[in-house]
Amino acid sequence: MKRLTGSATRYASLGLITGLLLTACQNRPPPTPPAPKVGVAPKAPPAPPVVVTSADTIDDYKIQVATQILAANAPITFSGRLQPLLPAIVVVDISINRDGELTKVEVKRSRDSEASRIALAAVKRVDKPFPKPAKLMHWGHKTLDFSETFLFNNQYHFQLRSLAGPQS
Repeated sequence: MKRLTGSATRYASLGLITGLLLTACQNRPPPTPPAPKVGVAPKAPPAPPVVVTSADTIDDYKIQVATQILAANAPITFSGRLQPLLPAIVVVDISINRDGELTKVEVKRSRDSEASRIALAAVKRVDKPFPKPAKLMHWGHKTLDFSETFLFNNQYHFQLRSLAGPQS
């Protein structure tokens, strides 16, 4: 092994110290979070409990019905701000009798057959009666008829227009 001279030793020591200082001062990027799994939508928060009270307006009643639909379909709903361009929008007509039972649900407007199928199934999935709409029914009518709009994201999860905030 060859012995270093005085100036060579100083240069080697200086190089070693410089390298250590540069390593210690190096800015390391923050660790990157794991990439989200493709095709997996964020889990929807649990739907609020259904509070059945007498509705004074059709809008109040639609909110009660929409809350029940969301509660029965929590795994395929999403919450939060709507994206600027929704891939599917489905309008369904709903008929509910005096006892709160669903008598008819049908697609009124849609351009997406899969979204239509999901919307119809979502309304039919509600297993208990809806609130009784007696106050809102016109004299002699057997059902209360109204529309609800299903707003779908790219994963075919939905929000209901009666409960959704403004669109971006």
